[in-house]
Amino acid sequence: MDVGIQTMWSAHGWEGLSDEQVYADELSLALQAEELGFDVVWAVEHHFFDYALCPDNIELLAYLAAKTSRIHVGTAAVILPWNDPLRVAERISLLDLLSGGRVRFGMGRGLSRREYAHFDGIGMDEARGRFDESSKIVVEALHTGFIESKGEYYDIPRTEIRPRPSRPWDGRLYAVAGSPDSVSACAAVKARMLLFGEKQWEARLPGLEQYRREYLDTWGEEAPGPLTVDLVVCDHDGDRAREVAERHLRSYLESILEHYEVMGTHFKDTAGYQQYAVGAEMLRDIGFETYAESFLAANAYGTPEQILEHFTTRKDVIGPYELAVSFRFGGISPEDANSSMQLFAREVLPELHAWG
Repeated sequence: MDVGIQTMWSAHGWEGLSDEQVYADELSLALQAEELGFDVVWAVEHHFFDYALCPDNIELLAYLAAKTSRIHVGTAAVILPWNDPLRVAERISLLDLLSGGRVRFGMGRGLSRREYAHFDGIGMDEARGRFDESSKIVVEALHTGFIESKGEYYDIPRTEIRPRPSRPWDGRLYAVAGSPDSVSACAAVKARMLLFGEKQWEARLPGLEQYRREYLDTWGEEAPGPLTVDLVVCDHDGDRAREVAERHLRSYLESILEHYEVMGTHFKDTAGYQQYAVGAEMLRDIGFETYAESFLAANAYGTPEQILEHFTTRKDVIGPYELAVSFRFGGISPEDANSSMQLFAREVLPELHAWG
């Protein structure tokens, strides 16, 4: 099983933490990942707010690639509507060359109205169309070395990407797929689904089944398993792990609700996000506490044995998958994040790798 570390670059939950310290704390974990045996370091793209301060994950991953020699580096994800597809293709191709083919390219369309508001001329109601158009343009450019488009949003004359992409991209493409439209867009570019653990995994089965059908219909082969992302607290004391996890997972969930306005009413009036309006109404009905219980159940915490049981149960539900885990979130102390990562690497990671 392939296991990466998901870096969040968050300031929410740590009172008075400077941006410099956010980066120092997150880098201290990311730079251990290769030595500890993880397969990938993943990085988000987020702007302007405490939720996450990583405005350029490609640049960040170039730094990490230069500091490492084996581990892959992955974008989880580049938010395509906020980025010129020509520049994305060029920069990903360059990063892949410099890293010796260690790049995994993940794409997303963005869910935060607060972030979209600061990108002049790019409305959130254009996100669906921009993502669908841009993802095909960029993926084709990485496969062929040429970018070209005459679409609704992007008019790009045929242009060669330099440095030229020199390695196959099959198996190294990912796309966030949290709605039926996004599932279709993911399958259309032969990407692997990227799923964050904000709800229990049984609830993911309709989307996974849709993805598998559409992938098979489009490409004539079975779809790969998804990449799932967990917030993790690992401790030999199960009671302590639960106490730390509940406190900081709740804090992180509060940041999700604030940043994405998950319970807001604006989704129903935003083109391409009506599916989220249904979810928002449901969340308003059930309330924070019930949502928090589901969120806690979706992520992994406890002793190494309990965490392995959690991941085994997920495999029984959704089938084979890749995994990315985050140890720093919601105000957790650097000491707890580091000890959790070290114990996970010693006692959980080898078992997951043995899954094949």
